[in-house]
Amino acid sequence: MEILDLRHFSSADLRPLLEDETRVWSRLLSWDYGGSADMILRYVDAKILPGYAAVERGRICGYAFFVYEGSKGVIGDLYVTNGGRLPEAHEVESRLLVHVIETLQQSPGIHRIEAQLLLHESGAVARSFVEQGFERHARLFMSLPLTPAPHPEIPREAEIEIRRWAEPDYQPSAALITTAYRGHVDADINDQYRSLSGSLRFLNNIVRFPGCGTFDPESSFVAVHKRARSLAGLILCSRVRADVGHVTQVCVLPEYRSRRIGESLLAAATADLSRRNFSTLSLTVTEANAHAVELYRRLGFDTKRVFDAFVWEG
Repeated sequence: MEILDLRHFSSADLRPLLEDETRVWSRLLSWDYGGSADMILRYVDAKILPGYAAVERGRICGYAFFVYEGSKGVIGDLYVTNGGRLPEAHEVESRLLVHVIETLQQSPGIHRIEAQLLLHESGAVARSFVEQGFERHARLFMSLPLTPAPHPEIPREAEIEIRRWAEPDYQPSAALITTAYRGHVDADINDQYRSLSGSLRFLNNIVRFPGCGTFDPESSFVAVHKRARSLAGLILCSRVRADVGHVTQVCVLPEYRSRRIGESLLAAATADLSRRNFSTLSLTVTEANAHAVELYRRLGFDTKRVFDAFVWEG
């Protein structure tokens, strides 16, 4: 088996592997990975996607890619055919990861590396990261079955209005995210939360690109303080399958917490998705965020898998 630069290949070479990966995303996560796969194939044909492919007898059996974001590298994906079922697949995953990690750590100007590999169970690829000095954070993928039945109303404070997210909320939403995650464990995992410019990039990725599904403005809401006319919280959702929604962001300002605003935002999103006959709502949450995990479990979310987030600071 050889490990070769991904830019040596065309979309035709990679397509069978991505079709296989798309089926795995659908089976494990009820997630249509087709949009992301198409974007990857376009970047491969344009020779602008950095990464590596594992080649066995002239056929690609695995790949990993990464992107540069200023002084940070982000490992976007790692997939090997039959990963997790054949013992030799773990060796292929390890070799691909070592190539990617070493490339990023040796890239001039790169001082941070992040990775969240949702298809890999917690611990499955941890060794390759931990041996290279990465911190590891357990995260949960949770889902909630939706029914057409009316959802109970959550008592709301008179001074808080829940309304749909709109384009003019873009900049205030970024400011809200930056403030809400100050000192939070998720800001250790994703450094975009630490600055207004980073939060704007985060929002742009959610709203404009299909990496986390297709942004769904109908099930995205904000909590507004009526007198101040300022955002107190928000929930953003995307469509990851025709009948499956995914919460890409939910947060509340510190001074408004413990007032059931997060619960009200989730209720608004689930009610809208149920009305449109969605079957499921999913989300991810860091295990160390105990208050959020407890809330989601109380609302009926069930943990479907545990995966890892990895961070390296050079």
